[in-house]
Amino acid sequence: MYAILDIETTGGKYNEEGITEIAIYRFDGHKVVDQFSSLVNPEKPIQPFVVNLTGINNEMLRHAPKFYEVAKRIIEITDGCIMVAHNALFDNRILTTEFDRLGYQYEKETLCTVELAKKLIPNMPSYSLGKLVRSLGIPLSDRHRAQGDAKATVALFKMLLAKDTSKEIITETLRKDPKRQLTPKLLDIIENTPSETGVYYMHNEEGKVIYIGKSRNIKKRLTQHFTNDNRKSKRIQLEVKSVTFEKTGNELIALLKESEEIKQNKPVYNRGLRQTLFTHQLTSIVDEKGYINLTIEKADGRKKAITTFSNYQQAKTSLFKITEENQLCQKLTGLYDGGKACFNYTIKECYGACVGKEAVEEYNNRVQAFLERYSYENQNMLIIDRGREIEERSVILIENGIYKGYGFYNLNYQINNPEILKSIINPMQNNRDAQHIIQNYLRKNKVLKTVNLSADAIK
Repeated sequence: MYAILDIETTGGKYNEEGITEIAIYRFDGHKVVDQFSSLVNPEKPIQPFVVNLTGINNEMLRHAPKFYEVAKRIIEITDGCIMVAHNALFDNRILTTEFDRLGYQYEKETLCTVELAKKLIPNMPSYSLGKLVRSLGIPLSDRHRAQGDAKATVALFKMLLAKDTSKEIITETLRKDPKRQLTPKLLDIIENTPSETGVYYMHNEEGKVIYIGKSRNIKKRLTQHFTNDNRKSKRIQLEVKSVTFEKTGNELIALLKESEEIKQNKPVYNRGLRQTLFTHQLTSIVDEKGYINLTIEKADGRKKAITTFSNYQQAKTSLFKITEENQLCQKLTGLYDGGKACFNYTIKECYGACVGKEAVEEYNNRVQAFLERYSYENQNMLIIDRGREIEERSVILIENGIYKGYGFYNLNYQINNPEILKSIINPMQNNRDAQHIIQNYLRKNKVLKTVNLSADAIK
Protein backbone atom coordinates (compact mmCIF):
# COMPACT_ATOMS: atom_id res chain seq x y z
CA MET A 1 0.00 0.00 0.00
CA TYR A 2 1.27 3.45 -0.91
CA ALA A 3 0.51 6.96 0.36
CA ILE A 4 1.10 9.28 -2.61
CA LEU A 5 1.25 12.87 -1.45
CA ASP A 6 2.19 16.44 -2.21
CA ILE A 7 2.81 19.26 0.23
CA GLU A 8 2.90 23.03 -0.32
CA THR A 9 4.79 25.12 2.23
CA THR A 10 5.36 28.72 3.28
CA GLY A 11 8.95 28.70 2.05
CA GLY A 12 11.63 30.21 4.21
CA LYS A 13 14.63 28.88 6.13
CA TYR A 14 15.44 25.16 6.12
CA ASN A 15 13.35 23.24 8.69
CA GLU A 16 11.38 26.38 9.53
CA GLU A 17 8.85 26.02 6.71
CA GLY A 18 5.20 25.48 7.58
CA ILE A 19 2.67 23.41 5.64
CA THR A 20 0.04 25.43 3.76
CA GLU A 21 -1.66 22.59 1.89
CA ILE A 22 -1.48 18.80 1.84
CA ALA A 23 -3.06 16.12 -0.38
CA ILE A 24 -2.72 12.36 0.12
CA TYR A 25 -3.98 9.52 -2.06
CA ARG A 26 -3.93 6.02 -0.55
CA PHE A 27 -3.05 3.78 -3.51
CA ASP A 28 -3.07 -0.02 -3.54
CA GLY A 29 -0.93 -0.30 -6.67
CA HIS A 30 -3.96 -0.29 -8.96
CA LYS A 31 -6.49 2.25 -7.73
CA VAL A 32 -6.98 5.00 -5.14
CA VAL A 33 -8.80 3.58 -2.11
CA ASP A 34 -8.88 6.71 0.08
CA GLN A 35 -7.94 10.36 -0.21
CA PHE A 36 -7.50 13.45 1.92
CA SER A 37 -6.71 17.07 1.10
CA SER A 38 -6.81 20.26 3.10
CA LEU A 39 -5.43 23.74 3.37
CA VAL A 40 -3.42 24.12 6.57
CA ASN A 41 -2.87 27.23 8.69
CA PRO A 42 0.92 27.32 9.16
CA GLU A 43 0.70 30.03 11.86
CA LYS A 44 3.42 31.95 10.03
CA PRO A 45 3.47 34.20 6.95
CA ILE A 46 3.94 32.83 3.43
CA GLN A 47 6.92 34.02 1.42
CA PRO A 48 5.83 36.31 -1.47
CA PHE A 49 7.43 34.14 -4.17
CA VAL A 50 5.41 31.15 -2.86
CA VAL A 51 2.18 33.16 -3.06
CA ASN A 52 2.97 33.93 -6.70
CA LEU A 53 3.81 30.29 -7.39
CA THR A 54 0.87 28.55 -5.70
CA GLY A 55 -1.80 31.25 -5.48
CA ILE A 56 -2.22 30.43 -1.78
CA ASN A 57 -2.12 33.56 0.38
CA ASN A 58 -2.31 34.31 4.09
CA GLU A 59 -5.95 35.35 3.92
CA MET A 60 -6.99 31.98 2.44
CA LEU A 61 -5.42 30.19 5.41
CA ARG A 62 -6.84 32.38 8.18
CA HIS A 63 -9.64 29.91 8.99
CA ALA A 64 -7.95 26.71 7.76
CA PRO A 65 -7.25 23.95 10.32
CA LYS A 66 -3.87 23.99 12.01
CA PHE A 67 -1.54 21.03 11.54
CA TYR A 68 -2.39 19.39 14.87
CA GLU A 69 -6.05 19.35 13.77
CA VAL A 70 -5.32 17.28 10.66
CA ALA A 71 -2.47 15.20 12.11
CA LYS A 72 -4.70 12.29 13.16
CA ARG A 73 -6.20 12.00 9.67
CA ILE A 74 -2.70 12.03 8.13
CA ILE A 75 -1.60 9.21 10.45
CA GLU A 76 -4.71 7.16 9.62
CA ILE A 77 -4.56 7.49 5.84
CA THR A 78 -0.82 6.73 5.71
CA ASP A 79 -0.94 3.83 8.17
CA GLY A 80 0.89 0.78 6.81
CA CYS A 81 1.93 2.69 3.68
CA ILE A 82 5.15 3.49 1.91
CA MET A 83 5.29 7.21 1.20
CA VAL A 84 5.57 8.15 -2.49
CA ALA A 85 6.23 11.70 -3.64
CA HIS A 86 7.94 13.67 -6.38
CA ASN A 87 11.09 14.58 -4.45
CA ALA A 88 10.11 12.37 -1.51
CA LEU A 89 13.04 13.56 0.61
CA PHE A 90 11.50 17.04 0.84
CA ASP A 91 7.93 15.93 1.64
CA ASN A 92 9.13 13.37 4.21
CA ARG A 93 11.33 15.97 5.93
CA ILE A 94 8.48 18.48 6.14
CA LEU A 95 6.04 15.95 7.61
CA THR A 96 8.59 14.54 10.06
CA THR A 97 9.43 18.06 11.24
CA GLU A 98 5.76 18.94 11.82
CA PHE A 99 5.15 15.74 13.80
CA ASP A 100 8.35 16.33 15.81
CA ARG A 101 6.88 19.67 16.90
CA LEU A 102 3.89 17.72 18.25
CA GLY A 103 6.17 15.27 20.04
CA TYR A 104 5.08 12.40 17.78
CA GLN A 105 7.57 10.11 16.04
CA TYR A 106 6.50 9.76 12.42
CA GLU A 107 8.64 7.42 10.34
CA LYS A 108 7.91 6.15 6.84
CA GLU A 109 9.80 4.29 4.17
CA THR A 110 9.81 6.37 0.99
CA LEU A 111 9.89 6.04 -2.78
CA CYS A 112 10.80 9.04 -4.91
CA THR A 113 9.18 9.34 -8.36
CA VAL A 114 11.99 11.65 -9.51
CA GLU A 115 14.59 8.94 -8.94
CA LEU A 116 12.34 6.18 -10.30
CA ALA A 117 11.58 8.19 -13.44
CA LYS A 118 15.27 8.89 -14.08
CA LYS A 119 15.93 5.16 -13.91
CA LEU A 120 12.87 3.86 -15.81
CA ILE A 121 12.37 6.72 -18.30
CA PRO A 122 15.91 7.99 -19.04
CA ASN A 123 16.86 10.95 -21.22
CA MET A 124 13.75 13.03 -20.60
CA PRO A 125 14.36 16.77 -21.11
CA SER A 126 13.22 17.56 -17.55
CA TYR A 127 12.17 15.64 -14.44
CA SER A 128 10.25 18.46 -12.80
CA LEU A 129 6.72 17.21 -12.20
CA GLY A 130 5.00 19.64 -14.56
CA LYS A 131 7.31 19.13 -17.54
CA LEU A 132 7.65 15.38 -16.99
CA VAL A 133 3.93 14.57 -16.89
CA ARG A 134 3.25 16.80 -19.91
CA SER A 135 5.92 14.88 -21.82
CA LEU A 136 4.24 11.61 -20.81
CA GLY A 137 0.71 12.67 -21.77
CA ILE A 138 -0.50 12.75 -18.15
CA PRO A 139 -3.17 15.42 -17.50
CA LEU A 140 -2.19 17.99 -14.86
CA SER A 141 -4.51 20.61 -13.46
CA ASP A 142 -3.85 23.06 -10.62
CA ARG A 143 -0.07 22.95 -10.94
CA HIS A 144 1.68 23.86 -7.67
CA ARG A 145 -1.45 23.01 -5.71
CA ALA A 146 -1.25 19.90 -3.55
CA GLN A 147 -4.27 18.05 -4.90
CA GLY A 148 -3.43 18.59 -8.58
CA ASP A 149 0.23 17.66 -8.13
CA ALA A 150 -0.57 14.61 -5.98
CA LYS A 151 -3.13 13.35 -8.49
CA ALA A 152 -0.59 13.68 -11.31
CA THR A 153 1.97 11.84 -9.17
CA VAL A 154 -0.50 8.95 -8.78
CA ALA A 155 -0.76 8.64 -12.58
CA LEU A 156 3.02 8.93 -12.93
CA PHE A 157 3.66 6.26 -10.28
CA LYS A 158 1.15 3.94 -11.95
CA MET A 159 3.04 4.35 -15.22
CA LEU A 160 6.38 3.71 -13.48
CA LEU A 161 5.03 0.48 -11.98
CA ALA A 162 4.07 -0.68 -15.48
CA LYS A 163 7.50 0.24 -16.88
CA ASP A 164 9.30 -1.63 -14.09
CA THR A 165 9.55 -4.97 -15.90
CA SER A 166 12.28 -6.22 -13.56
CA LYS A 167 9.81 -5.74 -10.64
CA GLU A 168 12.37 -3.87 -8.53
CA ILE A 169 9.75 -1.48 -7.07
CA ILE A 170 7.47 -4.31 -5.96
CA THR A 171 10.33 -6.40 -4.59
CA GLU A 172 11.68 -3.44 -2.62
CA THR A 173 8.17 -2.63 -1.38
CA LEU A 174 7.71 -6.16 -0.05
CA ARG A 175 11.05 -6.00 1.71
CA LYS A 176 10.26 -2.66 3.31
CA ASP A 177 6.75 -3.58 4.48
CA PRO A 178 6.89 -5.92 7.52
CA LYS A 179 3.16 -6.65 7.30
CA ARG A 180 3.72 -8.37 3.95
CA GLN A 181 6.32 -10.69 5.48
CA LEU A 182 3.75 -12.50 7.64
CA THR A 183 2.78 -15.90 6.30
CA PRO A 184 -0.75 -15.37 4.97
CA LYS A 185 -3.27 -18.08 4.34
CA LEU A 186 -3.63 -18.91 0.67
CA LEU A 187 -7.32 -17.99 0.83
CA ASP A 188 -6.36 -14.50 2.01
CA ILE A 189 -4.04 -14.12 -0.99
CA ILE A 190 -6.80 -15.15 -3.38
CA GLU A 191 -9.29 -12.82 -1.70
CA ASN A 192 -7.11 -9.79 -2.43
CA THR A 193 -6.80 -10.42 -6.18
CA PRO A 194 -9.23 -9.33 -8.93
CA SER A 195 -11.29 -11.41 -11.35
CA GLU A 196 -9.74 -9.44 -14.20
CA THR A 197 -7.18 -9.87 -16.98
CA GLY A 198 -3.55 -9.33 -16.11
CA VAL A 199 -0.20 -10.72 -15.01
CA TYR A 200 0.43 -12.01 -11.49
CA TYR A 201 3.67 -12.48 -9.56
CA MET A 202 4.25 -14.95 -6.74
CA HIS A 203 6.88 -13.88 -4.19
CA ASN A 204 8.78 -15.82 -1.56
CA GLU A 205 9.59 -14.60 1.94
CA GLU A 206 12.40 -12.34 0.67
CA GLY A 207 10.09 -10.73 -1.89
CA LYS A 208 11.80 -12.47 -4.81
CA VAL A 209 9.58 -13.41 -7.77
CA ILE A 210 9.35 -17.22 -7.99
CA TYR A 211 6.55 -17.53 -10.57
CA ILE A 212 4.96 -15.27 -13.20
CA GLY A 213 1.66 -16.08 -14.89
CA LYS A 214 -1.09 -14.41 -16.89
CA SER A 215 -4.83 -14.98 -16.91
CA ARG A 216 -8.10 -13.46 -18.07
CA ASN A 217 -9.28 -14.07 -14.50
CA ILE A 218 -6.42 -13.74 -11.99
CA LYS A 219 -8.49 -14.82 -8.98
CA LYS A 220 -9.69 -17.99 -10.72
CA ARG A 221 -6.19 -18.88 -11.92
CA LEU A 222 -4.69 -18.46 -8.44
CA THR A 223 -7.42 -20.67 -7.02
CA GLN A 224 -6.31 -23.37 -9.47
CA HIS A 225 -2.66 -22.94 -8.42
CA PHE A 226 -3.50 -23.24 -4.75
CA THR A 227 -5.88 -26.21 -5.05
CA ASN A 228 -3.88 -28.35 -7.51
CA ASP A 229 -2.06 -31.29 -5.93
CA ASN A 230 0.67 -31.87 -8.53
CA ARG A 231 4.29 -31.66 -7.40
CA LYS A 232 4.98 -28.18 -8.81
CA SER A 233 1.79 -26.68 -7.32
CA LYS A 234 2.52 -28.14 -3.90
CA ARG A 235 6.02 -26.67 -3.90
CA ILE A 236 4.67 -23.24 -4.90
CA GLN A 237 2.00 -23.42 -2.18
CA LEU A 238 4.68 -24.02 0.47
CA GLU A 239 7.01 -21.28 -0.76
CA VAL A 240 4.67 -18.43 -1.79
CA LYS A 241 4.25 -15.70 0.82
CA SER A 242 2.56 -12.98 -1.24
CA VAL A 243 1.12 -12.32 -4.69
CA THR A 244 1.16 -9.03 -6.56
CA PHE A 245 -0.49 -8.37 -9.89
CA GLU A 246 -0.82 -5.89 -12.74
CA LYS A 247 -4.06 -5.48 -14.63
CA THR A 248 -3.57 -5.19 -18.40
CA GLY A 249 -7.14 -4.75 -19.65
CA ASN A 250 -6.65 -7.25 -22.46
CA GLU A 251 -4.99 -10.61 -23.01
CA LEU A 252 -2.52 -9.52 -25.70
CA ILE A 253 -0.57 -7.24 -23.38
CA ALA A 254 -0.79 -9.87 -20.62
CA LEU A 255 0.79 -12.42 -22.98
CA LEU A 256 3.55 -10.01 -24.02
CA LYS A 257 4.31 -8.98 -20.42
CA GLU A 258 4.39 -12.58 -19.23
CA SER A 259 6.79 -13.63 -21.98
CA GLU A 260 9.13 -10.65 -21.54
CA GLU A 261 9.23 -10.73 -17.75
CA ILE A 262 9.79 -14.49 -17.49
CA LYS A 263 12.84 -14.09 -19.74
CA GLN A 264 14.06 -11.10 -17.73
CA ASN A 265 13.42 -12.35 -14.18
CA LYS A 266 13.89 -16.13 -14.77
CA PRO A 267 11.55 -17.26 -11.95
CA VAL A 268 12.45 -20.68 -10.60
CA TYR A 269 9.02 -22.20 -11.38
CA ASN A 270 8.72 -20.86 -14.96
CA ARG A 271 11.19 -23.16 -16.68
CA GLY A 272 8.69 -24.26 -19.34
CA LEU A 273 7.92 -20.79 -20.72
CA ARG A 274 11.58 -19.87 -21.06
CA GLN A 275 11.53 -21.96 -24.24
CA THR A 276 10.19 -20.75 -27.60
CA LEU A 277 6.41 -20.53 -27.96
CA PHE A 278 6.11 -21.85 -31.51
CA THR A 279 7.15 -24.96 -33.44
CA HIS A 280 6.31 -24.16 -37.09
CA GLN A 281 6.59 -21.24 -39.47
CA LEU A 282 5.32 -20.15 -42.88
CA THR A 283 7.98 -19.34 -45.46
CA SER A 284 8.09 -18.65 -49.19
CA ILE A 285 10.25 -19.91 -52.04
CA VAL A 286 10.24 -19.33 -55.80
CA ASP A 287 9.98 -22.53 -57.87
CA GLU A 288 11.74 -23.24 -61.15
CA LYS A 289 8.83 -21.75 -63.14
CA GLY A 290 8.96 -18.48 -61.18
CA TYR A 291 5.83 -18.97 -59.02
CA ILE A 292 6.02 -17.95 -55.36
CA ASN A 293 5.26 -21.03 -53.24
CA LEU A 294 4.16 -20.93 -49.60
CA THR A 295 5.33 -23.73 -47.37
CA ILE A 296 5.08 -24.83 -43.74
CA GLU A 297 8.38 -25.70 -42.08
CA LYS A 298 9.61 -26.48 -38.61
CA ALA A 299 10.66 -23.29 -36.83
CA ASP A 300 14.22 -22.35 -37.68
CA GLY A 301 15.73 -19.11 -36.48
CA ARG A 302 18.12 -19.10 -39.43
CA LYS A 303 15.28 -18.77 -41.94
CA LYS A 304 13.05 -15.77 -42.48
CA ALA A 305 9.47 -16.51 -41.42
CA ILE A 306 6.34 -14.85 -42.78
CA THR A 307 4.56 -15.84 -39.58
CA THR A 308 4.80 -18.53 -36.91
CA PHE A 309 2.44 -21.10 -35.39
CA SER A 310 2.17 -22.92 -32.08
CA ASN A 311 1.92 -26.34 -33.79
CA TYR A 312 1.64 -28.00 -37.20
CA GLN A 313 -2.14 -28.37 -37.14
CA GLN A 314 -2.60 -24.66 -36.46
CA ALA A 315 -0.24 -23.88 -39.35
CA LYS A 316 -2.10 -26.16 -41.76
CA THR A 317 -5.53 -24.80 -40.78
CA SER A 318 -4.30 -21.22 -41.25
CA LEU A 319 -2.75 -22.02 -44.62
CA PHE A 320 -6.02 -23.50 -45.92
CA LYS A 321 -7.73 -20.24 -44.94
CA ILE A 322 -4.97 -18.13 -46.53
CA THR A 323 -5.18 -20.15 -49.75
CA GLU A 324 -8.96 -19.74 -49.98
CA GLU A 325 -9.10 -16.04 -49.09
CA ASN A 326 -6.36 -15.10 -51.57
CA GLN A 327 -7.43 -17.49 -54.36
CA LEU A 328 -4.09 -19.27 -54.33
CA CYS A 329 -3.25 -22.71 -55.68
CA GLN A 330 -3.34 -25.56 -53.15
CA LYS A 331 -0.44 -27.25 -54.92
CA LEU A 332 1.74 -24.15 -54.64
CA THR A 333 0.88 -23.83 -50.94
CA GLY A 334 1.76 -27.46 -50.26
CA LEU A 335 -1.77 -28.52 -49.40
CA TYR A 336 -2.24 -30.86 -52.39
CA ASP A 337 0.33 -33.32 -53.68
CA GLY A 338 -1.61 -35.57 -56.05
CA GLY A 339 -1.61 -35.41 -59.87
CA LYS A 340 -0.58 -32.45 -62.00
CA ALA A 341 -3.51 -30.14 -61.26
CA CYS A 342 -4.74 -29.36 -57.75
CA PHE A 343 -8.25 -30.32 -56.68
CA ASN A 344 -9.44 -26.71 -56.75
CA TYR A 345 -8.52 -26.46 -60.45
CA THR A 346 -10.86 -29.35 -61.25
CA ILE A 347 -13.75 -27.47 -59.61
CA LYS A 348 -12.68 -24.16 -61.22
CA GLU A 349 -11.62 -22.46 -57.97
CA CYS A 350 -7.95 -22.31 -59.02
CA TYR A 351 -6.81 -20.29 -62.05
CA GLY A 352 -4.33 -22.98 -63.11
CA ALA A 353 -0.94 -21.96 -61.71
CA CYS A 354 -0.42 -25.63 -60.84
CA VAL A 355 -0.47 -26.55 -64.55
CA GLY A 356 1.10 -23.37 -65.89
CA LYS A 357 -2.14 -21.88 -67.21
CA GLU A 358 -2.10 -18.75 -65.03
CA ALA A 359 0.50 -16.14 -65.78
CA VAL A 360 3.32 -16.08 -63.23
CA GLU A 361 3.01 -12.32 -62.74
CA GLU A 362 -0.73 -12.46 -62.05
CA TYR A 363 -0.39 -15.27 -59.53
CA ASN A 364 2.62 -13.71 -57.80
CA ASN A 365 0.81 -10.37 -57.50
CA ARG A 366 -1.84 -12.03 -55.32
CA VAL A 367 0.81 -13.78 -53.23
CA GLN A 368 2.73 -10.53 -52.83
CA ALA A 369 -0.43 -8.66 -51.80
CA PHE A 370 -1.01 -11.31 -49.14
CA LEU A 371 2.58 -11.03 -47.89
CA GLU A 372 2.33 -7.26 -47.56
CA ARG A 373 -1.00 -7.49 -45.78
CA TYR A 374 -0.24 -10.46 -43.51
CA SER A 375 3.24 -9.70 -42.23
CA TYR A 376 4.11 -6.56 -40.29
CA GLU A 377 7.77 -6.88 -41.25
CA ASN A 378 7.92 -3.42 -42.83
CA GLN A 379 4.84 -1.89 -41.23
CA ASN A 380 4.41 1.03 -38.86
CA MET A 381 1.24 0.62 -36.86
CA LEU A 382 -0.52 0.95 -33.54
CA ILE A 383 -2.66 -1.83 -32.11
CA ILE A 384 -5.35 -0.21 -29.97
CA ASP A 385 -7.39 -2.23 -27.47
CA ARG A 386 -9.13 -2.02 -24.11
CA GLY A 387 -7.23 -0.52 -21.19
CA ARG A 388 -7.24 -1.26 -17.48
CA GLU A 389 -10.11 1.15 -16.85
CA ILE A 390 -13.14 2.35 -18.81
CA GLU A 391 -11.57 5.69 -19.73
CA GLU A 392 -8.29 4.12 -20.81
CA ARG A 393 -6.94 2.38 -23.92
CA SER A 394 -3.86 0.26 -24.48
CA VAL A 395 -1.50 0.77 -27.40
CA ILE A 396 1.16 -1.48 -28.93
CA LEU A 397 3.71 0.16 -31.24
CA ILE A 398 5.17 -1.61 -34.30
CA GLU A 399 7.86 0.52 -35.95
CA ASN A 400 9.43 -0.61 -39.24
CA GLY A 401 8.24 -4.13 -38.49
CA ILE A 402 9.82 -4.10 -35.02
CA TYR A 403 7.76 -4.50 -31.85
CA LYS A 404 8.78 -1.50 -29.72
CA GLY A 405 6.56 -2.02 -26.67
CA TYR A 406 3.17 -1.16 -25.17
CA GLY A 407 1.58 1.55 -23.05
CA PHE A 408 -1.69 2.98 -21.80
CA TYR A 409 -3.30 6.35 -22.44
CA ASN A 410 -6.36 8.25 -21.29
CA LEU A 411 -9.18 8.65 -23.81
CA ASN A 412 -9.12 12.39 -23.19
CA TYR A 413 -5.53 12.54 -24.44
CA GLN A 414 -4.47 12.23 -28.06
CA ILE A 415 -1.54 9.94 -28.90
CA ASN A 416 -0.87 11.28 -32.39
CA ASN A 417 1.97 13.37 -30.95
CA PRO A 418 5.10 11.29 -31.72
CA GLU A 419 6.98 12.39 -28.58
CA ILE A 420 4.07 11.59 -26.24
CA LEU A 421 3.51 8.27 -28.01
CA LYS A 422 7.13 7.24 -27.56
CA SER A 423 7.23 8.38 -23.93
CA ILE A 424 4.20 6.32 -22.85
CA ILE A 425 5.50 3.17 -24.53
CA ASN A 426 7.18 0.68 -22.18
CA PRO A 427 10.17 -0.53 -24.24
CA MET A 428 10.14 -4.29 -24.81
CA GLN A 429 12.36 -6.82 -26.58
CA ASN A 430 11.56 -7.51 -30.22
CA ASN A 431 12.24 -11.25 -30.09
CA ARG A 432 10.61 -13.98 -32.18
CA ASP A 433 8.34 -14.96 -29.28
CA ALA A 434 6.89 -11.43 -29.10
CA GLN A 435 6.31 -11.39 -32.86
CA HIS A 436 4.63 -14.80 -32.64
CA ILE A 437 2.38 -13.68 -29.78
CA ILE A 438 1.21 -10.59 -31.71
CA GLN A 439 0.65 -12.35 -35.02
CA ASN A 440 -1.01 -15.37 -33.42
CA TYR A 441 -3.30 -13.15 -31.33
CA LEU A 442 -4.37 -10.98 -34.27
CA ARG A 443 -5.20 -14.13 -36.27
CA LYS A 444 -7.55 -15.39 -33.57
CA ASN A 445 -8.91 -12.31 -31.83
CA LYS A 446 -10.38 -8.92 -32.58
CA VAL A 447 -8.87 -5.74 -31.17
CA LEU A 448 -10.61 -2.36 -31.04
CA LYS A 449 -8.61 -1.09 -34.03
CA THR A 450 -5.24 -0.98 -35.75
CA VAL A 451 -3.84 2.33 -36.99
CA ASN A 452 -1.36 2.41 -39.86
CA LEU A 453 1.30 5.10 -39.44
CA SER A 454 3.70 6.59 -41.90
CA ALA A 455 7.35 6.05 -41.07
CA ASP A 456 7.80 9.82 -40.68
CA ALA A 457 4.96 10.07 -38.14
CA ILE A 458 6.84 8.16 -35.44
CA LYS A 459 10.38 9.39 -35.96
